Amino acid sequence: MSLAQVHSRAQLGIQAPSVRVEVHTAGGLPATQIVGLPEAAVREARDRVRVAILSAAFDYPSRRITVNLAPAELPKEGGRYDLAIALGILAATGQLPAGGLADCEFLGELSLSGRLRPVTGVLPALLAAREAGRRAVVPTCNAAEASLLEDVDVHVADHLGAVCGWLRGETSLPRPAEVAGARPVRSPDIPDLVDVRGQPLARRALELAAAGGHHLLFSGPPGSGKTMLAERLPGILPPLQPHERIEVVALRSVAGLAPAEVMTACRPFRHPHHSASAVAMVGGGSHPQPGEISLADHGVLFLDELPEFSRHVLESLREPLESGHIVIARAAQRVSFPARFQLVAAMNPCPCGHAGDGSSRCHCTPAQIRHYRAKLSGPLLDRLDLVVQVPAVDLAALLGPAAARGESSSQVRARVVAARELAMQRAGCINAGLAGTALDRCCVLAVADRGWLTRAMQQLGLSARSYHRILRLARTIADLEPCETLQRSHLAEAIGYRWR
Repeated sequence: MSLAQVHSRAQLGIQAPSVRVEVHTAGGLPATQIVGLPEAAVREARDRVRVAILSAAFDYPSRRITVNLAPAELPKEGGRYDLAIALGILAATGQLPAGGLADCEFLGELSLSGRLRPVTGVLPALLAAREAGRRAVVPTCNAAEASLLEDVDVHVADHLGAVCGWLRGETSLPRPAEVAGARPVRSPDIPDLVDVRGQPLARRALELAAAGGHHLLFSGPPGSGKTMLAERLPGILPPLQPHERIEVVALRSVAGLAPAEVMTACRPFRHPHHSASAVAMVGGGSHPQPGEISLADHGVLFLDELPEFSRHVLESLREPLESGHIVIARAAQRVSFPARFQLVAAMNPCPCGHAGDGSSRCHCTPAQIRHYRAKLSGPLLDRLDLVVQVPAVDLAALLGPAAARGESSSQVRARVVAARELAMQRAGCINAGLAGTALDRCCVLAVADRGWLTRAMQQLGLSARSYHRILRLARTIADLEPCETLQRSHLAEAIGYRWR
């Protein structure tokens, strides 16, 4: 036949729209043309495919070949369509049976030797193929990623010839789980909370943040342990749920991270430098890619030296902190990425960092301190549930015996998991996600306590957003006890963590 159709998938954020590769051969001067809004890498596929077909001992037709990537209005990028184009050419020239192509989708970039190279965004493509009721063939290098989906009919191949033999019924292609090393899970290497000496208030705030998913800001002099505490937050968070891990791996795959970084069993911990741009932080580009806030999805985003970040970068965090996703709009497309991250930030009290530490080393003027702290806007600080002062470490605690150390991460994690289970049973989400009627139902206050909270907010000048965040944090404090009803002591502790 002179016309063949092969199914493949594009990459649009973490979505995988269907792409139908149509190949037509006709008489005329030998030429290969690819249409359907291809970018340069897709147009160059004609050369890669031609040499790969010859390397696989097939004939490349001396005819006029037209390859259409439909739908035409969807931009096409990368080498992910190479395998589908090659199979379409072979089927259109009668070298492959076209019957096996209808219910299968193909992804893979071809090398000149015919070997299949890995592509990005395999996990979203396989999820979409499952919804469409089709099988899929992906490169062997993507086997680890594909092995996460046990209910998808997917095969892996390392060469164009192996795929052709499978379509002819001559050979079989292995499943992802059958490939050696298909699940290279990165071993967690998370520091333990037992290493932290002293700082009982900061440890308490870290536990509250983990139990309720609350955003946290540490403020204190250099060397007080702010970074040390933040790095230990992932160790007291519960393990990733299966659906959370699929989303985390999908985002890393779309971002084009190395295979060893894509597969992970622990919650993400992203630590961007303060020189990061807004695009690096929230995502973007001509072909939108996920930024740091999306790569920290279901994990922790740690911003050290918070006032050193650009004001524009910090203000870009306000919307995703509330909504849990980020929408990137470009002239040709509009892409949404999940961004359900937990923000942990650290800052010094002044430019030199020693204001209020009792050492008389700070010579910053009041105007300098005001200018330094003014880099953080009120609306951004209003979205932080816990603001904790971390004083300099007491030498007695630092040099004391090992037996005087605090609890380990496993001990704290047990309480965190129990508190989260209470929240999930009560409302179906962690306390940081409570809103609307669910917040009213889960945070019922006595009449006297409601009046007390109203007066406290008026005296402190807190906003309506602060009121809701105080209730959510108080609910977490109660769950850690555990206590079914909110008490005034829970509200008082929650208010004590507000920025003033």
